Amino acid sequence: MTAYVLRRVVGVLVVVLALSVVVYATFYLAPGDPARMACGPRCDPEQIRQVRQQLGLNDPVYVQYWHFLQGIVAGHDYSTGTGVLHCDAPCFGLSYQNDQQVTDLITQRLPATASLAIGGMVLWVLVGVLTGLLSVVRRGGVVERVLTWVTLAGTATPAFITGLGLLMLFCAYLEWLPFPSYVPLTDDPEQWAWNMLLPWVALALLESAKYARMTRSSLLETLAEDHVRTFRAYGVGERAIIGRHAMRGAVAPLIAITAADLGSMFGNAMLTEAMFGLPGIGQLLVHATQTIDLPVVVGVVMVTGAAVAIANVAADLLYAVADRRVALR
Repeated sequence: MTAYVLRRVVGVLVVVLALSVVVYATFYLAPGDPARMACGPRCDPEQIRQVRQQLGLNDPVYVQYWHFLQGIVAGHDYSTGTGVLHCDAPCFGLSYQNDQQVTDLITQRLPATASLAIGGMVLWVLVGVLTGLLSVVRRGGVVERVLTWVTLAGTATPAFITGLGLLMLFCAYLEWLPFPSYVPLTDDPEQWAWNMLLPWVALALLESAKYARMTRSSLLETLAEDHVRTFRAYGVGERAIIGRHAMRGAVAPLIAITAADLGSMFGNAMLTEAMFGLPGIGQLLVHATQTIDLPVVVGVVMVTGAAVAIANVAADLLYAVADRRVALR
């Protein structure tokens, strides 16, 4: 198991390093002058030259990339003309719009995105697994057919359609809930939960339908195996077989798909944040893209990419715990 863990950790470091190369080449070596973007449209050639000097854009490409990596690992110093500004690690540079450290901007927006992602993930896993389990327990009846149609409809409905429908129903028509406005968890936990309820449901409905189908198919596959038929021959009840044996075989695929969904979840979370007005990382990325704020775009892409890579490693480790044969491969 130790060797397996070390292999996975080395693997994630290689993935993050490769991601940094692709991101740097895509955004900083693409056509366009980063110095002009940082300085603004009204800068004269002399001001642009000074900005190029401050950002180190006159250095060779490999030196610029080395400084980029060095900033992520150990921080970076920037000349402000009157002094030196130190950017603590992980440093992705300074925003072109307000000269704030990109790390600070991401940290300020992280609680809203984390609240949406974690709450939505817990909800969609619980609802999806329970729905899939219920459709297997009640298979062959009306309940299974209804749940199958509901999960198909949920899979086909985009998150922004679901979110708009929830807003119109519960906030505008029924007036059971106020229109969401983000309240930090540390300020008021109750208001935080009430305001995040609709965004959680909007994000979870799409994913929970997929989890229900995955749970159902995994359980049915496990129930068709030889050792399950042996349990039935010994008189073990169907519910005991599903709860004690079949669910254990269905856990491993669910762990793998949960990690893979982190990437797609970020795209859905951006739409959900925009619809419900949540001040999260997705909203920050959209604004940075519109204003061509390269350091912010690079920082968000690197942070989310590293998070997905780490989540996949965590999923592999949990997968190995659930099935020891994985660690021996």
